[in-house]
Amino acid sequence: MADGSGARPLRVLVAGGGITGQALAFWLTRGGHRVTVAERFPALRAAGAQVDLRGQGIEAVRRMGLLDTVRDKLVDEAGVAFVDAHGKARATIMANTSGKGRQTLTSEYEIMRGDLVRILHDATKDDTEYVFGKSVDGFEQDEHKVVAHFSDGSSGEYDLLVGADGQGSRIRRAILPEGFDPYWRVGIHMAYWFVPRIASDSNIRDTYMIPGGRQIMRRSHNPAETQAYFVIREESEEASAIHRAPVERQHDFWASRFHDAGWQTERFIEGMKNSPFFYSQEIVQVRTDTWSKGRVVLAGDAAHCPSPYSGMGVSGGLVGAHVLGGEINRLPGDLPTALANYDRALRPFVNEIQGEVNPHLLRLGMPMTQRAIDAFRAVTALACFLHVPDLAAHFSKGDRGGNWQLPESPAPTGTV
Repeated sequence: MADGSGARPLRVLVAGGGITGQALAFWLTRGGHRVTVAERFPALRAAGAQVDLRGQGIEAVRRMGLLDTVRDKLVDEAGVAFVDAHGKARATIMANTSGKGRQTLTSEYEIMRGDLVRILHDATKDDTEYVFGKSVDGFEQDEHKVVAHFSDGSSGEYDLLVGADGQGSRIRRAILPEGFDPYWRVGIHMAYWFVPRIASDSNIRDTYMIPGGRQIMRRSHNPAETQAYFVIREESEEASAIHRAPVERQHDFWASRFHDAGWQTERFIEGMKNSPFFYSQEIVQVRTDTWSKGRVVLAGDAAHCPSPYSGMGVSGGLVGAHVLGGEINRLPGDLPTALANYDRALRPFVNEIQGEVNPHLLRLGMPMTQRAIDAFRAVTALACFLHVPDLAAHFSKGDRGGNWQLPESPAPTGTV
């Protein structure tokens, strides 16, 4: 049974086999429920760039019993350097590894997205049904059930459908009013990919600023590979549309925007063409007043993407899965109340992490002129010389996410 009330186990369909979807499956199967995860990719989507865990996200992983496993896969990134066109570091902010206060630009828990996906999959595959190469293309529901229609023409009946299908969620589009725009834009776009590592690539992340609101980042995650990131401030229809274009056109777009940038740009553009992984996106937040409708609920980026600049995207998904799983496990026989409790409990945390993203500060960190870049480096260098980032991090009362406390474990007593 799912709980001590005698309510029957629920049949739950999770659309999306990423970090949030798998974390939710972890908690729901431990609550006794039958969970199916439908992932549109033909295999486990264990690719992607480097992600970090912070604050309540670290606690969520600890409660899953997976923190030691995560530690074994951490990327060695000691800090962030702001470099000039010759690659010389003008200022360096080191990671806060004290275990106290606030994480800096680099978290103590940096991990490749693929490694975290595999860790979660290994923890859930024995109790969860995974279906790959199949997406949820539509659904209808009544007060007793939700019927999901899949991309292969099949259908299935469930008690609950969870949209954990990311920033561009189809499930979200289906439950929100027609024409509603859930995206809060900051006018910034990003692309990232892998290139071969060279001898000068250290365990310090390099950040290089170029006039025109452009930025290049380099970080290395293993002895053979380095991640390259191009970021640009641009508010144009072309920039917003390029992320849905064929990958060759995306390559051309990013190469055209950075061809004159200097530093290691030629290396990164050349490596883009042969990279085993490439991703281009607009930096947005997902903001909506509702995360559920009837027997359909949103989780992770589909519900509340805070943007990469929050540093809390992955942690937010893990925390959201913990809270949603907890409310369903506690009230499996009363889903309307469980979903309302999920919204009420998680909303303050989401407001906190989304509020961390300040468009004015983002633009300050992406100057338009060389003069502004020089001023930024000078101020940052002085702050580092005076140990301001270290002191601010160490004496901060909390990490991103504020003082919001993760609720008790979502698994009912006696199920784990």
